[in-house]
Amino acid sequence: MKITSVKPYLIFSGWRRNWLFIKIETDEGITGWGEGYTFLDRDYSVMHYVEELSNCIIGRDPFNIKSFTYFAYVDFAKKRGSLDFYAAVSGIEMALWDIAGKALKAPIHRLMGGVCRDKLRLYLNGWGAEDVDDLGELSEKAQQAVAQGFTALKLDPLPPNWSMFLSREEEQYTIDRIRTVREAVGPNVDLLMDAHRRMSAYDTVNLARRLQEFDLYWYEEPVSSKNIELLAKVKSEIKQRVVTGEELYTKAEFRRVFELGAADVINPDPCNCGGLLELREIAAMAEAYYISVTPHNCYNMSWLAMAASGHVCAAMPNFLIAEYFNRLDGVCRDLFKDALVIKDGDLYLPDRPGVGMEINEEFLLKSSYKHDQRRAIHEFF
Repeated sequence: MKITSVKPYLIFSGWRRNWLFIKIETDEGITGWGEGYTFLDRDYSVMHYVEELSNCIIGRDPFNIKSFTYFAYVDFAKKRGSLDFYAAVSGIEMALWDIAGKALKAPIHRLMGGVCRDKLRLYLNGWGAEDVDDLGELSEKAQQAVAQGFTALKLDPLPPNWSMFLSREEEQYTIDRIRTVREAVGPNVDLLMDAHRRMSAYDTVNLARRLQEFDLYWYEEPVSSKNIELLAKVKSEIKQRVVTGEELYTKAEFRRVFELGAADVINPDPCNCGGLLELREIAAMAEAYYISVTPHNCYNMSWLAMAASGHVCAAMPNFLIAEYFNRLDGVCRDLFKDALVIKDGDLYLPDRPGVGMEINEEFLLKSSYKHDQRRAIHEFF
């Protein structure tokens, strides 16, 4: 079997971001679909990487997945990776796994060593917390999210200005939002906080201490993982589980996290960490350090990437919980011929060959790219 074509498609997801789908065709009529990470104002950059990488893999055996990712980094990128590069590699790699599964008539999780569980616990993100300032409305949205069957909710309770240092008012704003959600959902729902690596070490530790009374399930990205030594120091002073990894790519960049014990949980993104096999290998490294894995399934991911991520998670013993954005379900129902099965906050894997999600190409071709409102660059901070 040989690859005959690689075709990228950019379409608007319906909320905030565009999706990048990659279709790979073979001379035996088996087609694979993958999905690469997208980012506002960088979508076309990722797509162009896909187009350039396609010139390197047409004519290749699609089963040689590891060979592709290795030489893409070593030869194509000359060992100089980037978010855009790894997003393109990850999307192509996912499509290759889809082809392999279809050719062997097996879902991806069977090719990854089989399952350790038959369902995956989910936490809900994007349930509306970032859209409201009114605490009464925030309480209602939290209750509505739990009523859908989810037992874990994530939110970013910080002010939207992305300041490195918190004023007293900003700190109180954050605490009030966490308190409101905790009181709304009660003690038996897990609350996950995402700090998005924006604060100074002092501010993030101080805030974590003030939030201890609310029994947070975890404290995600307290500081940037680009300074892993600082992250390890901050972790030593925070009582909640510390999560990091969404800004890291490949095993090489996670190595120091493990060696320094800089996190309790890692959240590599399957659409940009280097691919599904890379995610599995990162998880295997984490397993040796007794660190759990929760993939970063951002709102740039459709049901395709969600299902692909689920296959890998099912095969790893140290999986903890997976991220899910149900705001994307409306477009996904039109885009895919089969729906993901989610019940009582759990994801049940598709048992069809490959990724197990068939794209409605007629809908895909009618969909369009949307250049959302360009972000403003702040002049002062």
